[in-house]
Amino acid sequence: MFEYFENREIEIKKLALQRVKASIPGKTENQKFARAKKTLVVATKKSMSLEVCKPSADFQFSLVTNCPGNCEYCYLHTTQAFKPYLRTYVNVEDIFNTIKRHISKNNENITTFEAASAGDPLAIEHITGSLAKTIEFFGSLERGRLRVVTKFDNVDSLLDLKHNGHTRFRISVNSKYVIDTFEHNTADFIQRIEAASKISNSGYPVGFIVAPIMVYDNWKEEYKELFKLLKEKVNVSASNEPVTFELIQHRFTTTAKDTILKRFPNTKLDMDESKRSLKWGKYGRFKYIYAKDTVKEIKEYITSSIKSNFPDSVIEYFT
Repeated sequence: MFEYFENREIEIKKLALQRVKASIPGKTENQKFARAKKTLVVATKKSMSLEVCKPSADFQFSLVTNCPGNCEYCYLHTTQAFKPYLRTYVNVEDIFNTIKRHISKNNENITTFEAASAGDPLAIEHITGSLAKTIEFFGSLERGRLRVVTKFDNVDSLLDLKHNGHTRFRISVNSKYVIDTFEHNTADFIQRIEAASKISNSGYPVGFIVAPIMVYDNWKEEYKELFKLLKEKVNVSASNEPVTFELIQHRFTTTAKDTILKRFPNTKLDMDESKRSLKWGKYGRFKYIYAKDTVKEIKEYITSSIKSNFPDSVIEYFT
């Protein structure tokens, strides 16, 4: 990686990790945020404790933290608000050994691991190659399964790997309006569908995360079009595993709203608390979700649209 950057006109600094934030230029918070999103920290992962990651997986681990994408609603605005730069961890063998220990403690059961909870490893895979290495590592495990989710489409380097069906690739999809309006610097609507098609044709179990589901004028027609296109373009029968869907409605916290409004003062995100219900979150803060009747309408409509296009699919959860 050092050679990769050294041969390009890219500034390289050698710093202690605690000095990274102070080294990022900019006079205002937004200027620093913009530069941080273009800063990649190459480091070793110190903590090897793995957090529980329900409902997505048994545990989560990180090959990277944060993401070069700039989605206005992203929960990382809260969890990584003061450190929005990207980090990639090079001691992958240490991470693999930790994963093996967790599997060994789970008797003879299959243990699942989420690799993209704190960042999107595919976004910088062309630089790191660490996701490919991880997929082949899980391909060699009898009782370990990997789950990856992405909003990017540079999947070509992963298509011929020995994954043995042990990695479920989930593409984060949404209506065209949500992607075009709020999900900046990510693969577009069609690129994600094309990436899903490539992944599925390579025999990976495939899934889709529809998140965050938003209610706006014409939302039903646009989500209907999304599932119709997925059915037309993605051959989900290439794997022996059923296609899965994970459904997450739009939500926000007071802290996240304050940060979002600073960074995106002209945002079109609907964050009117008076139209929302409060839900207690696992990280010790309330979040605002849609009102009860709206939640019911979203769940019923999206579920029906999925099942009409993918009758054999599994909807893993709605939250």
